[in-house]
Amino acid sequence: MKKIILGCLGVTLLLSSCVSQKKYADLEAKQKETQDLLNSATVKLNDCLEEKATADSRLSTLEDQNAFLKANNQELINNMGNLTTLTTKGAENLEKSLESLQEKDLTIRKLNDAITRRDSVNLSLVQSLKGVLGNLDDEDIEISVEKGVVFVSISDKLLFSSGSYNVTSRAKEVLGKVAKVVNNKPDFEFMVEGHTDDVPYRGNGILLDNWDLSVKRATAVVRILQNDFNVDPKRMTAAGRSEYVPVSQTEKSKNRRTRIVVLPKIDQFYSMIEEGMKDPSINGGR
Repeated sequence: MKKIILGCLGVTLLLSSCVSQKKYADLEAKQKETQDLLNSATVKLNDCLEEKATADSRLSTLEDQNAFLKANNQELINNMGNLTTLTTKGAENLEKSLESLQEKDLTIRKLNDAITRRDSVNLSLVQSLKGVLGNLDDEDIEISVEKGVVFVSISDKLLFSSGSYNVTSRAKEVLGKVAKVVNNKPDFEFMVEGHTDDVPYRGNGILLDNWDLSVKRATAVVRILQNDFNVDPKRMTAAGRSEYVPVSQTEKSKNRRTRIVVLPKIDQFYSMIEEGMKDPSINGGR
């Protein structure tokens, strides 16, 4: 009986020992699995921590860049404001410059128009003079236009005797033809210039020198134009140039001449400009 009891106890202990070993193995397996999971989680955690550190670093860099861009953007906005101000002023200055250029261009066009009109009138005058004096030799009389002024140059052999200021009868015929033209051109004034050569004057005691002779010849011509041909004396000027404006250094006879300088009245020339200012074609139809 005692042996049976001891046998039963032994079987019980044996069974009990077998169960504990199995649980232990299971627990040990679970513990190993848990440890593996922990190790894997630790690795992932470390990876996450590294990624977080990298992300934090990038975030800091991006924040710095963002702050820089904001500051730069504000500076650009400020510069754009300044540029807008400058552009506005520049546009205003450009507009004023263009207006000034337009005004200058308009003035130039008006002056050119007035000059064109003057040249047209001068051309008409020259044609009229050549029409009435065309039968004379070129050596005796010459008609030309220089710088907008009409010149009629008459040799002294046609107008005066040598050393004299008395107008010849043939000269009166010539002056009568000139008077006919100038009387038909009331908008012109003219100056009669007496010219001599450089040979010293040797005449009577009334005249002192070539200055006197050139002036007396000029006044003799304007008196003929006034008294014989009714040219308005207010339109004439008598002047003596003596020997000091020669046209030739070799042929003294060419320097002995009387020159009639015909030019528009100054107020008439300005009237041409004023007329041009009123011309719609110049003023753009205004």
